[in-house]
Amino acid sequence: MGKITVEKERVINASPEKIFSVLSNYKEQRPRMLTPNFIDYKVEKGGKGSGTVISYLLRAANRERAYRMSVDEAVKGRVLTERDNNSSLVTTWALSPVSGGDKTRVSVASEWEGGKGVGGFFERTFAPLGLRRIYGSMLTSLIDILGVSGEEVTAVQGKEYRPTENLRGLILILSLVVGFAFGLNYIQKANREKAQR
Repeated sequence: MGKITVEKERVINASPEKIFSVLSNYKEQRPRMLTPNFIDYKVEKGGKGSGTVISYLLRAANRERAYRMSVDEAVKGRVLTERDNNSSLVTTWALSPVSGGDKTRVSVASEWEGGKGVGGFFERTFAPLGLRRIYGSMLTSLIDILGVSGEEVTAVQGKEYRPTENLRGLILILSLVVGFAFGLNYIQKANREKAQR
């Protein structure tokens, strides 16, 4: 088990205040940013900033998972944290002024405890790819809502997960599976020979 972090950023030609007013409006503006991956999105409590509770079903990679997120304004007007009530998932939207506040670096990052074993390996490998694509679409929708332009950010601060980092783990798991199969085959063969005597 280990932490999985997924991050996507864009520089948007709008002030942090203008962007925050859209991001923190979970009732009217946020639904316009969602991709078709979000099913049954509901605002259960509040609707603007801290204290808001939202729920939805996220469909990605032929899997569906229900989330119930509590929103906190970690830094007033700059950072929104969405924490799932039923898992370790935390999603953070952070705004940093660029060019004297005429532009804003918008970052969305999710972090959670990954699973163990082979399932955990595939989760660490494929979940970040799908989630990063979803976040890219949401940031594009945010730009469209604001009616401004944006720029891709190629270098994300911090460490991003790369599937090749788990190559050793995959080789180890495959070796164990092959070793187990050979061992099982050997035991079955020995039992058959013993039974024939």
